[in-house]
Amino acid sequence: MIVPVLTLLLASSAPSATEELRFGVDVARKGLWLEARFRFERAVELDPDNASALNNLAIALEQQGEFDKAREAYERALKLKPKSTYIQQNYDLFRESDEKRNRKQKAKKP
Repeated sequence: MIVPVLTLLLASSAPSATEELRFGVDVARKGLWLEARFRFERAVELDPDNASALNNLAIALEQQGEFDKAREAYERALKLKPKSTYIQQNYDLFRESDEKRNRKQKAKKP
């Protein structure tokens, strides 16, 4: 009976999506985007329908220049919480920046 008890102990000590999300926010505030991204990805793995985790993952991806992945994460978050003004505002700011970035890239091409 040692195996089930050990499994139970290990499972109970594993961080929850909420804990991963909280930790990710803390490190993001310190500018540690690689760690924040890792934590937000873990939160999404643990709870794929967590719109807040997806929104924060999108922000981390954007900070790391992963714009296509950021767009996907924002869009998934909005599908889950279409009435969230917070997520919508973040997505709108992202789209503005992304459009500006794309215009600059097109202007540079001969």
